[in-house]
Amino acid sequence: MNRFDCMEVLAARLKDELVILSLGGSVDEWYNAAPHMRKASLFQQQLGCVTPQAFGLAVGLPHRRIISLDTDGGMLFNLGILATLGNEQPENLFVVVWDNECYQSIGGPPTHTAAQRVDIAAIARGSGVKEAHVATDLATFEEHCRKGLAAREPYIVVAKVTSTVRRDIRRKHSDGREDKYIFVRHVEETENIVIMGPSEHN
Repeated sequence: MNRFDCMEVLAARLKDELVILSLGGSVDEWYNAAPHMRKASLFQQQLGCVTPQAFGLAVGLPHRRIISLDTDGGMLFNLGILATLGNEQPENLFVVVWDNECYQSIGGPPTHTAAQRVDIAAIARGSGVKEAHVATDLATFEEHCRKGLAAREPYIVVAKVTSTVRRDIRRKHSDGREDKYIFVRHVEETENIVIMGPSEHN
């Protein structure tokens, strides 16, 4: 599958969810595939931290659907999060793992999934996440998006995608610090809460 095509399928189903995504080529792809989710999306700059951050949001905002757009490389950096999801069973967390079988952002060396022996979905099921699946075609991926966004338990779909990156898309015009404030202010506005108040120097 092509990752951008999958993103468009998922984006069409989103409205007021919050999204945490991984670094690399998927960032600009997501902001182009889901422009209406711009303020509601935040990319995490550390491998292994995407799904943990999404889990934290899911616990803190249990009434709201949280989506993690992780990667095979990122998930392999922190497989312990799958045990946490299995034990805690967050009802509002939907995890997509873009599995392109390589560390794309550093030139493409293979991840462990490239050898066809490591199955992230199977590891998740063994960790207590019952709804953990693999999608290799767009129709199957779309069906898992439908089910995952409606599930009342943690739901994971490992999307087997190519390693190609869309080059004909517009780069986002912001850096990570600005993105953080855009996201936080969106959460504050939509939840009617204060997360980051005024500086003492104002």
